[in-house]
Amino acid sequence: MKSGMNESCIGRLSQGRASTSPPRVRKISTAQAEELATKKKVVSAPKSVAGFLLMDSSSLRPLSFNDEAVQILGYPDDVANLAGSDLLLTEKIRSSLITEASPGEPVFVKDVRSGRRRYFCRAFQIDAHSKKPPQRSIAVLLERGPSGLVPSSQFCQQFNLTQREQEALQYVLQGIRNKEIANRMSVSPNTVKAFLRMVMIKTGASSRSAIVRKIMMSQG
Repeated sequence: MKSGMNESCIGRLSQGRASTSPPRVRKISTAQAEELATKKKVVSAPKSVAGFLLMDSSSLRPLSFNDEAVQILGYPDDVANLAGSDLLLTEKIRSSLITEASPGEPVFVKDVRSGRRRYFCRAFQIDAHSKKPPQRSIAVLLERGPSGLVPSSQFCQQFNLTQREQEALQYVLQGIRNKEIANRMSVSPNTVKAFLRMVMIKTGASSRSAIVRKIMMSQG
């Protein structure tokens, strides 16, 4: 079934250590899960730019989702067919959001590209302790990222970024992964990691997301 979601349910971006490994599912409390369920019933909620999916943790079958999530995952295909079929949507979730199999839980991608738009993927594990046995679900938020964001020359001068560090940073802002960045820059993935590590050290950012926020704040 479909459900609109208010952006107020979006969790803050984590600011952990920089890593190229995808984020694993994070747990939220029962109270937070109940809040999500309550907001899910609000019919007059304003349209959100964030996509929301609630799915079964074992099969990844969608239990609830909003129109924006279908638009993000379905573009440029016929989203009506995707929204009307749990099977098609489940397959799309597996192909677009899951990066690798895990014995205990699925591992989700960090970013999702939909056309020219970029979305940050955030996954939360929900335990429904009121049921026996407890029913586990996964809530996924797809938050709109910056589009066409370019670090200003002032920003680069402020943090004394080299030309190659600026180049690697620009690819990161486009949502390109390290392996592809390495191909475009004709260097090894480890060299790309070194460039980005230096950018984080110079700017005082702890992650890629933190770098993006710094750039957005500098241009605000």
